[in-house]
Order: sequence, then structure tokens, then C-alpha cells
Amino acid sequence: MHQRIAAERDGLSTRNNMARNRSDHRKSGRASREFNFASFVWRFLASLLLVMVTYNPTQYSYVAWLRAATPEAPLGPEHFVVGVVLLIGWVILLAATQRSLGSFGLLLGGSLLGGVVWLLTDIGWIDVSTVGSATWVGLFCVAALLAVGLSWSHVWRRLTGQFEVDDGDD
Repeated sequence: MHQRIAAERDGLSTRNNMARNRSDHRKSGRASREFNFASFVWRFLASLLLVMVTYNPTQYSYVAWLRAATPEAPLGPEHFVVGVVLLIGWVILLAATQRSLGSFGLLLGGSLLGGVVWLLTDIGWIDVSTVGSATWVGLFCVAALLAVGLSWSHVWRRLTGQFEVDDGDD
């Protein structure tokens, strides 16, 4: 009996210490693990950077840089290294988004974004009458979908109180 009471008391004191350590961590000014709107904005900006650096309708993208190669200025190792870095970024973001949202979630998210674009076009807030403007809108939608995928586990935990745990690759 006394052992059980002591074990419960030790468990309670451990939980109190953990709570105290969390509050001390927040007071210390170090980065918090709390998810908020700014966290989503950072994820969106990172996704947007990856998308826009890879391709955009201007001459300032990786794809345009590759297309600009000529026999006088051929592709070199710098093109390869930048391409591999971009590929790593895409693999990380796409894998995280796929794990978080799943195929059906990606389909639903893409459908929702398509519907929002249609609505905003219909009421005249955005113009997709040219290939360039439609491309910009599409690139922003891809970045938004990636950002939602990167953030979904945090949103899900906040909505339901449930953690998503990966068992690892089988």
C-alpha cells in the first residue's frame, strides 16, 4: 500500500517537474514547440521559396537557368548541385505532405484550392485569363498545399488532441 502511494506521489512530482520545465523553457526565450499562425506562415514561405526557385514564369528560376544553357555556356556542376539540393527539398516536402494528408487529403486539398481559385476568379478578385497569371496562381496553390501538409499534424493535434505517430518505414 505504501509503495503504491509513494509511486503515485513520485509520478505526480515527475509530472509537476515536467510542467515546470516546460514553463521555464518558455520563459527562457528559446524557441517554443507551440504551433501558431506564424508557424504556418514560415512553412508557407519555405514551400513558396522551393516552388518559385524551381519554376516560375520569369527568367529567374532553376528551369529557366537550365533552358538558358547553350553550347557556348553548357550545363556544369553548379547546375547539378543546385538541382540535387532542390530535389532534396522536394522529396522532403512531398514526403511530409503525403504522410500527413495522404492521397485522399491531397485530392481534397487540391479540390478545395481549385474551388477557391474558381470562386475568386468568378467574383473578379483574381485574373487567370493569361498563361502567366494562371501559372502564378497554380504555383501559389502548390505552395499552399505543401504548407498545409507540413502543418497538418499540428492542426490535427490542436483540433482533436490526438498525436500522429509514424511507426517508421516498413
